[in-house]
Amino acid sequence: MNILKTQREGEGLKPVWKEFKIEEIFTISTGKRLTQADMKKGKKPFIGASDSNNGITAFVSNSNASQDKNVLGVNYNGSIVESFYHPYQCIFSDDVKRFKIKNRAGDKYLYLFLKQEILKQKEKYQYGYKFNETRMRNQTIVLSSTEFEQPNYDYMRNYMRKIETKLLARYVKYVEIIL
Repeated sequence: MNILKTQREGEGLKPVWKEFKIEEIFTISTGKRLTQADMKKGKKPFIGASDSNNGITAFVSNSNASQDKNVLGVNYNGSIVESFYHPYQCIFSDDVKRFKIKNRAGDKYLYLFLKQEILKQKEKYQYGYKFNETRMRNQTIVLSSTEFEQPNYDYMRNYMRKIETKLLARYVKYVEIIL
């Protein structure tokens, strides 16, 4: 692993950024093929290799081995590298991998931070250079790290909470203006 940057900023330390292989951060699981003919209408989201609607391409009553929740769905076919956080129970197409954070309970803040880092790889996997499972596992992403060279999940979570707080404050201010 390479240390990319560390600097002092005012009184505190700026985070140290390191490269981590995706397989060091996530357990990667496969989806399962479900054809249109086998789909039964229902209320459970079916996640396909889409770039919109949070990856939801249908609502089904089917169940299979890909059923999961609190994961990041990452496309390796279709809209390659697009990814969406799924806090709800759903099933996944065989064109979508499920990324679950290793050794800790993930939450929306961690998954949304990590999603953005994975999306930075999108341009690399265009035009026939497939984001297959081997490449997924070996792909590096840059993350804040602790002094022990582990991902700094507290920093990532707090960073995303700050962004959410700022956006909510802007929204409240806007609503106060229009009312």
